[in-house]
Amino acid sequence: LQNDSWGKQYSHALFKAMSHMLCIGYGQQAPEGMTDVWLTMLSMIVGATCYAMFIGHATALIQSLDSSRRQYQEKYKQVEQYMSFHKLPGDTRQRIHEYYEHRYQGKMFDEENILGELSEPLKEEIINFNCRNLVANMPLFANADPNFVTAMLTKLRFEVFQPGDFIIREGTVGKKMYFIQHGVVSVLTKGNKETKLSDGSYFGEICLLTRGRRTASVRADTYCRLYSLSVDNFNEVLEEYPMMRRAFETVAMDRLDRIGEEQ
Repeated sequence: LQNDSWGKQYSHALFKAMSHMLCIGYGQQAPEGMTDVWLTMLSMIVGATCYAMFIGHATALIQSLDSSRRQYQEKYKQVEQYMSFHKLPGDTRQRIHEYYEHRYQGKMFDEENILGELSEPLKEEIINFNCRNLVANMPLFANADPNFVTAMLTKLRFEVFQPGDFIIREGTVGKKMYFIQHGVVSVLTKGNKETKLSDGSYFGEICLLTRGRRTASVRADTYCRLYSLSVDNFNEVLEEYPMMRRAFETVAMDRLDRIGEEQ
């Protein structure tokens, strides 16, 4: 190529560069004429483009097969960056990691948005199915009006607590009551008396009925999967079902009596 024109020299140089850059061979015999060189480069460009499109579509297809896990991973990357930015201690980071693992179990959904787009019958059917174990284990719901159960379940909010977390602290203003789907909690009174509650139990209703402060602390002994009910939603549901208010009041008075005896 030393004595060829600059057009041929640069064409061959471009051809060699593209051959190495695109990692695409040109067969056993290299092109000789300028027409062969440019046609070979055109075919390499088309081949590389098709290969890139194939890889891109295959990657998108694989990601779409488990989009909820991908969303969880993207969310947790933000959490890791947040912990790193604030230089949180190692034990706190581990607790946050364990919380995300137990709370979301590797998948993340915008459940509120999904349920909000459904019709009321479908929404109630899904909520009843998701909370079927809670209803089956809780005597309060077992013999209650199905309409009351549905109204109560639609107001619940899912929460997760780790071992050692204080779900309720004595002396604070009560804003929620809790239903235990799975786990064990300890009810602690001033006399250092402990009462264990497990699947199917509920607590925190005393303050919602009396509008006072918490009379005991509640600590999670295991990983607890709970459903919470705010005071406003609690009163809204019980206004429609006054008989169930009496059932809650009976249990609340019984617990208050036991707490008074222990103190």
